[in-house]
Parts: sequence; structure tokens; C-alpha cells
Amino acid sequence: MLSLPALVQTCDDPEHYQPMSKHSRAIPLRARRSGPLTGAVRPPGDKSISHRSLMLGALAIGETTVEGLLEGEDVLATAAAMRAFGATVTRTGDGAWSVKGLGVGGLLEPEGIIDYGNAGTGVRLAMGIAGSHAFAATFTGDASLVGRPMGRVFDPLRRMGVQVLARSGDRLPATLRGPDMPVPIEYRLPVASAQVKSAVLLAGLNVPGTTTVIEPVPTRDHTERMLYAFGAAIETETGADGARVIRLEGRTDLKPQKIVVPGDPSSAAFPIIAAVIVEGSDVTVANVLMNPTRFGLVETLIEMGADIAIENRRKVGGEDIGDVRVKGGRLKGMAVPAERAPSMIDEYPALAIAAAFAEGDTRFDGIGELRVKESDRIASVVAGLTANGIAVEEGPESIVIHGASRVAGGGTVTTHLDHRIAMSFLVLGMASDEPVTVDDGAPIATSFPEFRAMMTGLGADIAEADLG
Repeated sequence: MLSLPALVQTCDDPEHYQPMSKHSRAIPLRARRSGPLTGAVRPPGDKSISHRSLMLGALAIGETTVEGLLEGEDVLATAAAMRAFGATVTRTGDGAWSVKGLGVGGLLEPEGIIDYGNAGTGVRLAMGIAGSHAFAATFTGDASLVGRPMGRVFDPLRRMGVQVLARSGDRLPATLRGPDMPVPIEYRLPVASAQVKSAVLLAGLNVPGTTTVIEPVPTRDHTERMLYAFGAAIETETGADGARVIRLEGRTDLKPQKIVVPGDPSSAAFPIIAAVIVEGSDVTVANVLMNPTRFGLVETLIEMGADIAIENRRKVGGEDIGDVRVKGGRLKGMAVPAERAPSMIDEYPALAIAAAFAEGDTRFDGIGELRVKESDRIASVVAGLTANGIAVEEGPESIVIHGASRVAGGGTVTTHLDHRIAMSFLVLGMASDEPVTVDDGAPIATSFPEFRAMMTGLGADIAEADLG
């Protein structure tokens, strides 16, 4: 029987942070209608790139330096995990980190259980890395993470020869024991998932031979870009059926890199949408990652009629970067193409808030993946909108939101430990007639610790609430 780790919290010291398996106390927050939001902000570093920077740095030989790392709880959990595997991970300044790696295949067996807190991306990728090493590693997380399915990662790892002992339903806690000689596989993704693709590729780094991943629907490609930059033997092509085929030759040495992390488009979504729905706003969100596999939200908002301009376009570290200037204005409802979902899957809760203020109906299709995020985000969004007077319809993989020029608000939203649900409905409160309350804002620290300070700096009214 696997046991959960003791809880340790040292949030004030990012370098020595140890993830908790649950938050110590709920922090209810309430957002009230504000005046126009104005100013310029810089969102925190991209979470996807931050995770991968630490992981590939741990697998390289030598020192990788990272600037602009997201210092949210999810990424700090990865820093702690890489230390548990024997890498030297040191904070050298605000957002600046050093990772001294052990090389592909050189990680050490961790002495204790690795607690990944709320970090679904981090734990899935880390299990891919651990799975191809000939040692045992046990992973767990908070109340939300241990309820999320992990079978989609375990299945390909088992095909590589990894032994997995997990709770029924393939859930955490789980112990993975890698084989002495892992087997390369060809794996066609049954669902569009950058996390599964990345877990298989990261496992393949320590597998002799060629590991192949086929994705019928392209997903965010940060892992492929970063593997190439670190010197991995990786190539990508489009198959005859239009699927993307990624081949990785294992057991190639990785070279350390200097990485500058751009702003996270998933975090940028909140000030962008707040500026769109609050009348008279004029906000610039600087240094936003514009990778085409991640920019579906802005594309959709522009199609809905949002006043958005992309300024100062540039390339940094092989990624497209830009400043997003947003002005408040009217939106029109639309049917968001289902094929766009992989490029904005984390942004749908925030987009639902914009849709609530749009003229007419907005329909999201092909979003079944939201059912297995930090919460069932389809159910969480529907419940939150309903609690605040917004008409909405729910399907197994869809949402239809009946927008209105004014939103009543006044509701209390259950976040289910989901940071994006908390931030989305606080944004709703900035433009609704009555304040909107979320039952727990503590999970916001997992991805966007600066959220409240940043939004209030633009003119938003967010304060702690007493739920009585």
C-alpha cells in the first residue's frame, strides 16, 4: 500500500520549495465591477516552457541557465523533482535559475515520494523521464491531482517495458519501475495531448533505437523545439494522412542551453479578456509567446470583434513573441472551430467569460479534454456561469453560452482547487453588475502568483472575502 508524503510548505523560499499535497487554508476572493483597466503588464513565464527547461537541463551534461522562469507552485514542484533525481537546481535571482544536469540516463533513484502538488503537466512529463530509468520512483499529488486519470501516460510507458503500480483507474499515487532495457515504440496518440506526446518523447531519450510518436491532431510543440535546441536527434514530418510524425533517436547526449522564457499565453488570457469586457480599458500585455500552437485564444477574440493589435513582433530563442494591446469593446458570439481546441485548451474557462458578454450565442465544441483537467472544467464553467445569471447549455464535449450585454453576477463559485476557474470568475466580477466571489483563490499560486497584484495594478478591485 502506497502512503502519501508528509506535507511541507516553504512557499516564501522558491529555491527550497517542497510541494504540498493540499493547500493549508482556503482564501476566498471577491471581485467587484471596476472602472477602465489601463496600463502595461508582463505575464509570468510560460509554464510549459518552464517545466521543460528544468527537465531537459537535468538531462543535459553541464549547466543550463534559465531566465524568466515561472516561479509558481507547479514549476517549483518540477524543480524539487529534478533535485530528487540528483540534478543541482539553484535559484540565482528573480526568475533566474541554474540547472546542472546528469546526462541522459544519469538520473538517480529518488529517496522519497515525489509530491507534484497540483501540477498535472509536470507529473506526467516527469513520469515519462523516470519510466525509462532502471529504478523505482513514486509520484503523488494534491486532492485534485490524485483524482485525475493517468492511464493515457501509463499505457505507452508500459509498452516500453515500464512496470506501473497505481491506484485503481490508473490514478496517483503510483510507483514506476523502469526496465534494464527499455523498448522503443511507435505510438499513435488516441487523443490530442501534448502531455502524452511529451512523456513518450522524454522517455524515449533513454531508450536505444527510434521512438516514434504520431499525432493526428497537432498539439503544442514546445517539447520538440526544445529537444532540437538541446541537440537531441529528433525530426518531424507530415504523413500522407496529414498526421504529424515525430521520430527521436534515443541515448544521444544533450547540450546545456541558455533559455529565456517568454510570457505565458494562458496567463496572459486573464488581463486580455478583462480588458476586452471592461468598458473603456486600454491594456498592453507584453512579451507574450505567440507560438501558433498556443495562440488560438487571441485569434478567436479577434474573430469575435475584440479590438486587439499585436505590436513589437520578434523572435526570442526560436519562439515568436509579441505585445498584445487590448481595448474594451463589444463582442459577437461565434461557433469556435473544434479543431482549434488544442491551441487553446487551457484558455476556454477564460474565453467563457468573454462569451458571457458577447452578443448572441457562443459555442465551444470538441472540448472533452476539459473534463480531465484540474477540475471537470466543463462542469465547473457551467456551474459558475449559472450561479451568476448567465444562460448556458452543457454537452459531453461542448458548451453553449447565451451572451448578454449585461451580466448580473452576485454568485459564489466553487473552484474545485482549479486555478483557472478561480481567475476566470474573478475576471467576470470585474465587469458584472454585482460582485463575484470564488470560494478559494489559493490555487492561483500554482500558475500565476502575481495575478491579484497585477490585476489590481491595472485598476481591478479584488479583495479577500468572508464567506461567513
